[in-house]
Amino acid sequence: MRPPFVKICTVFVVCAFVSACAGSQSDYDSYPGSAPGDQRTGTKGRAATVADQKAGGSVFGDGGLNIFGGEDSKQQGTGSGIGVNSFLWRATLDTLSFMPLNSADPFGGVIITDWYTPGETPDERFKLTAYILGTALRSDAIKVSVFRQVNVGPNQWQDAVVEPGTVTSMEDAILTRARQLRIDSATAE
Repeated sequence: MRPPFVKICTVFVVCAFVSACAGSQSDYDSYPGSAPGDQRTGTKGRAATVADQKAGGSVFGDGGLNIFGGEDSKQQGTGSGIGVNSFLWRATLDTLSFMPLNSADPFGGVIITDWYTPGETPDERFKLTAYILGTALRSDAIKVSVFRQVNVGPNQWQDAVVEPGTVTSMEDAILTRARQLRIDSATAE
């Protein structure tokens, strides 16, 4: 003889399965991905889109089973599709455009340049890493790290001290460009 808990669980699973299979759609033509009349004409129906599949619903309602928060608890971003402030992102790319780009991660908000040697001083080179730390256009949402090396021999580079105002001036240039981009986008609308 089965314990009552097992019987209750079995009944629950069977009911859930039956209710998932049952629905108001009884005709093949009413399923997502098929167009009415396709069966009669013999033409092939269109492929189901994501919107069609979402419109089909789920056993647990329109939004499905939402155990871990899902879409309702997602942080609202800037609407740009990236995880950081879009004005700061664009401004950083614009400001650092004179340097060769090594990598750019729009979701993590990290831009890394490759070594750049200015034409005026061929015995030194610079590398920058820019971190965009938030979705707001604020001064504390950008952090720049500057690395400098000097040539001490043929193909030998040694780390050197970066002038104190260099980091601040780069961050200020990025913020100024970001504000300009925001103003330009507001006047364009």
